[in-house]
Amino acid sequence: MIRVTIWNEYHHEQHHPIASELYPEGIHGQIASFLKDEFEVRTALLSDDECGLTEEVLKNTDVLIWWGHVRHDAVPDRIVDRVHNAVISGMGLIALHSAHHSKIFKRLMGTPCNLGWREDGDLLRNWVCDPSHPIAKGIDRYFELEQEETYCEPFSIPEPMETVFIGWYEGGECFRTGVTFKRGHGKIFYFQPGHETYPTYYNKDVQLVIKNAVNWAAPIYRDDGIRKCHHINKTY
Repeated sequence: MIRVTIWNEYHHEQHHPIASELYPEGIHGQIASFLKDEFEVRTALLSDDECGLTEEVLKNTDVLIWWGHVRHDAVPDRIVDRVHNAVISGMGLIALHSAHHSKIFKRLMGTPCNLGWREDGDLLRNWVCDPSHPIAKGIDRYFELEQEETYCEPFSIPEPMETVFIGWYEGGECFRTGVTFKRGHGKIFYFQPGHETYPTYYNKDVQLVIKNAVNWAAPIYRDDGIRKCHHINKTY
């Protein structure tokens, strides 16, 4: 069974009345609720010791799901280094919504990951760009969210390996809402929907996309960092 760790800064759910009402168990708890029947799930929070991301936890994580928004800078660099090394070694990473500005996502992208945005609760229509992609399995030509925070291009990321979804907002903006990357042995999926004051993670299509992404990002190979090269009778 694929081992999933859901990381959450868990700030809005404790301080914002709408977020508290929508996600009484935290965004991490809601995501865990629809993953736990198919995957081995644990959660980790910014307030946990070592942010809940010890060497042992990462060693036993196949896919890390990351949700953050206003406390990116509170994650110590040593934790970012640890997660970065795990991804390079083969652990999958799913970055949700405002995690585009997390330290770990920016480190892996090597760019500022800036974008345009407004919070008006517009309808978002997510169009499937590649219906043959495993992350889009079971999704129709598009799916809609009645309310979501608007993100818009330009999105200052490297050219994605694949663009799975493109979003259109009723205000006219467009944005690459689902893109993939590979860094070292690790696969990365960025998925835009998930603002804390909207019920995005109760949407069945969003849930299916995240489940599909976990299966896609799970490592086929994990590098233990120990390598010996044998040539004739010499060891290097």
